[in-house]
Formats: sequence, C-alpha cells, structure tokens
Amino acid sequence: MKQVTLYTDGACSGNPGPGGWGAVLLYGQFRRELSGYHPATTNNRMELTAAIEGLSALTEPCQVALYTDSAYLAHAFQKGWLAAWQKNHWLKSDKKPVENQDLWRRLLDLTALHQVVFFKVKGHSSNRENNRCDQLATDAIREMRARA
Repeated sequence: MKQVTLYTDGACSGNPGPGGWGAVLLYGQFRRELSGYHPATTNNRMELTAAIEGLSALTEPCQVALYTDSAYLAHAFQKGWLAAWQKNHWLKSDKKPVENQDLWRRLLDLTALHQVVFFKVKGHSSNRENNRCDQLATDAIREMRARA
C-alpha cells in the first residue's frame, strides 16, 4: 500500500455560518491541495468534510497518516467515541443523537477502505501544513464572499 500523509482543516465564519475546508495530500514528491466552501455550516462539519474530501481523493487503498487540529475529529477515532456511538445506535452518553451522523458515516466508509491513523496537532501554531490547510479553508470562504 502507498503511504500518504493527509493534513486537513475546516473553518467557519460564524458558527454556524459560511464555511470552508482545506486538505493537503502528500505522497513522496507529489503534493495535492484541495479546498471547498459551504454557504451555511458549522466548524465541525467543515473539519469532517476536509477529512472526507482528502480521503475521497485517493484512487486506491492507502496507508494514511491524517493530521488534524480538530479534537472532535481526532478523538472520535483515538478515544473510541465512534465505536461507542455506533454501539449505542448513534446516541451519545447523554442519550442525545450524535450530530453530523451523515458525515461520520461517510468517514467510516472511507476509513474502511484505507488504513488511517489520526494525529491531533496544535492549530494555528508552527505546523506548516496545518497552517496551509487553514489558509485554504479561509481563502475558500473569502473567495465565495467576494463573488456574492
């Protein structure tokens, strides 16, 4: 399997509000940057969308090291939240429905295709690729606002 590094980030101008996401895929000497926009969303939805879009861009099963500054995304996998939610029929420990189930389910489908390990990085600090993803996400929001 190819070994790919994926950095992701989501942003929202207001929460909820207009949102953007960014992803950077690295494989050997190859680099691919992706970004997108949604007119009315939340920061968490953009964080999940960045991971989904990055993984969806892969054309074959890969070993993926996914770096995110989203504790929501990383901890869902690292701390077993997703497994618990599924076991409890998509209810949280407080018996309320898990938010963003549509995106979590899509992400689970993608992580079944690839071998993905999630890493939590500090946001808005010295991680160059995480900062680039943040720039891609915020640029997507800014570009769409300029067109409106």
